[in-house]
Amino acid sequence: MEYAAAVMRSAAVPLGWIIGCPLVGFMSDRLGRRKPLIIGASLVLIACLSFILFVRRGIFPPYSLAFVSGVASGAAMLPYTIIKEVNPPDVSGTATGVVNFLNFTFSALLGPVFGWLLRQLAQGAPKMGLAHYQTAFAPLILGVTVAIVLTIFLKETGPAVRR
Repeated sequence: MEYAAAVMRSAAVPLGWIIGCPLVGFMSDRLGRRKPLIIGASLVLIACLSFILFVRRGIFPPYSLAFVSGVASGAAMLPYTIIKEVNPPDVSGTATGVVNFLNFTFSALLGPVFGWLLRQLAQGAPKMGLAHYQTAFAPLILGVTVAIVLTIFLKETGPAVRR
């Protein structure tokens, strides 16, 4: 894939966040629950990642899977709501800061890990092939699966539970 096309596909993810974050938040407030949306969005994200990594290109329009991945991953903002709802109001800023710290710490640390892993998989080859990317990014699917399992054990905090 050309560099410009890869950049445009990558840019479709944050574009999806622009829509997904407020949309998932709105849906969560209307439903009055947080967990079903986290689990549902995670399943959509697993499907998108699986298609991106393992299904031949050309089945979907070029930027659609990245965009839908962004919309689905907009559910990642729901833990910010949950952390504020499970903690007393006088520590909600600290609680939100802790979630934000964890989010950005893992984001900052895992980028270089993926880069290192890709270089190791390529074993000095001048170009990385599809198999290298599939091997390096397949653990993302496992990570989202673990998130679903952990969500099952999460306390539901939406307004439907408080009624």
